Amino acid sequence: MGPKGGSEVRPYGRIGNTRMPDHPDAAESGAATEEELLAALRRGDEDAFAALVEKHNAMLMRMAMIYVRDRSVAEDVVQETWIGFLESLTRFEGRASIKTWIFRILINSAKKRLRRDRRSIPFSSLGTEDLDPSEPMVDPERFLGPAHSRWPHHWRSTPPNWGDMPESRLVSGETIGIVRRAIESLAPAQREVITLRDVEGWTSDEVCNVLGISDTNQRVLLHRARSKVRRELEKYLDDEKIA
Repeated sequence: MGPKGGSEVRPYGRIGNTRMPDHPDAAESGAATEEELLAALRRGDEDAFAALVEKHNAMLMRMAMIYVRDRSVAEDVVQETWIGFLESLTRFEGRASIKTWIFRILINSAKKRLRRDRRSIPFSSLGTEDLDPSEPMVDPERFLGPAHSRWPHHWRSTPPNWGDMPESRLVSGETIGIVRRAIESLAPAQREVITLRDVEGWTSDEVCNVLGISDTNQRVLLHRARSKVRRELEKYLDDEKIA
């Protein structure tokens, strides 16, 4: 079997026609640059590859789950990604970072799996450029109506300030669960962007490169996603205050 959901590097033996690392623990690769890492991978340095798997495997699983949802299918997609990565080493021209390259392979593998299995959301809904211009960036109920005598279209009430709330409450397992479920309920394109930006900590440039979207679309998708997640979190925290 190949890399699974955790970040541990397990003995892989041979997957398909590709030789994988035989040792369970990988030391950090000594490659100091992308060029050196690529050279190490091309000459079959198993330590370099094992370190790469350890670094990215867990994140690849989380990304795969955006598309297929079923964990066993996501594990297959991640395994296919690593196989595809190794088999394409000679074709990589260095126009993108190695991380970007790996995640592009992951996304392509996940979408191919959807075409084959149809086990998850419809493939047609996965487009990352499908911005609905009629969808408001912020819930319209937050604003006063156009007929308001003094402040038409102004904030009805400003978003709550959670600065005075105990940190332990904001980072509790229940609160994090609300955020996670809110992200999972988003449209795929919004879920992709907020997962990469706010969960994984990617830069906007990295997200645009991996997803193949413009910076404008990335910002719009992220803002809409954050607004929806915040709205769900506000509902939960307001209910807690009432209780």
